[in-house]
This record gives sequence, C-alpha cells and structure tokens, in this order.
Amino acid sequence: MHARFQSDSLSEKQREILAFIREYVEENGYAPSIREIALSVGISSTSVVSYNLRRLEELGYLSRDRMVSRGLKLLSALASPSKQVVQIPLLGRIVAGAPIPVPASDFPLMGDEVIELTRDLIGDPAGLYALQVEGDSMIDALVHDGDIVIMRHQQRVENGELAAVWLKDREEVTLKRFYLEEGRVRLQPANPAMKPIYVDDPRLVEVQGKVVMVIRRLE
Repeated sequence: MHARFQSDSLSEKQREILAFIREYVEENGYAPSIREIALSVGISSTSVVSYNLRRLEELGYLSRDRMVSRGLKLLSALASPSKQVVQIPLLGRIVAGAPIPVPASDFPLMGDEVIELTRDLIGDPAGLYALQVEGDSMIDALVHDGDIVIMRHQQRVENGELAAVWLKDREEVTLKRFYLEEGRVRLQPANPAMKPIYVDDPRLVEVQGKVVMVIRRLE
C-alpha cells in the first residue's frame, strides 16, 4: 500500500501519484513513466496523469524535465536524501538482432537526451552511457525491443557477458553475449530462433562496453 501525503491542496489521486513515484524511485533508482503511474493509481488516460503531474509541479512537490526520459524529481522532504540523482547520456540505438550498418561514429547520436538514475543504484557513474535496444535477439536474456541498456565503457569482457560489439570489417554494431573460444569470437543471441555470429579473426571484433543494467519498456 502506498504511503499517504497529507495536504489539503492535493486530491486523493495526487497523493497516490506522489507516493507511487517515491516508492518507485526508492526501489528502482529512476523515475516511473507516465504509463506506469497511470497503471499504478488506476487512471486510464495518460493525459489525466500529465495534468496531475503539472498540478504537483505547480504546487512545488516535484519538478519535471521534459527533455529527459523519465525526468521526474521529487522535491524537498518527499525525496529520500540518500538518493543522489546522476545523468547518464543516451547515445543512440543498438541492434539486438542481425547487426546493421551504422555511420562512421560508433553509435548514431540521439541529441542531448539523458537517463536519470540514483547513485546508490549504479555506483560510480564514470564511463556509463545508455543505448536503446532494437530487435529481439536477446529476449531470453530479458532484453526486449525498446528497452534501455546501461553500458559501462570497457574493451574487455568475460565469456558470456552481454556486450556491445563493433564488427570492424562490416562496420556494424550489435548486442550479444561475447565468447572467445578456440581462436575465434562467437557472438551468441539469446533467442533460440536466431543463429550465432562467428568471427574467425578476433582482431575484427572490438568490444565497446558491457551491459550493467536494463531498464524495461512498459508495454
């Protein structure tokens, strides 16, 4: 059951929305989406949720950054003091499926978007970046089309770890489980309907980072 906020200026639904946001942030380390709020408090229309969020913002209970994915912040005593928020840059999209060509830079940029998470959830934010997943080759690893993966930039991973991999000869990038075995690289999907990618020359494979967190897109 959600905690209750006592204020004559708030409706019952607005108190429920505040309570849900606080509990969601404490549990997950980032803010809920508008659709998640709607489902939690029993509102059928996301526009009604947006209206109530605007009202809560006007009353000084929260702030909203409309340029940031899940950009809600509780203000004052409503926010847990131990939940320091950090911003992770959303650099672009990565394919969890058959790799596709990308521009000369490693990942296509998506502007100035960021993902906000709490420091106690992610630890040291240095070297972290976010990518949005396209494709369904990693569904058995609970990574679905539209999800956000938080990556730590590193050029080496252990066998079996989920990594963003640059295929130099193809100029393609893909998200797969990485295996170095018998002098070649195996990039293994987590979908029984798809076949692994084999690269005989490991020098043609460059690890771009390791997945450290998945933020699920709500259907």
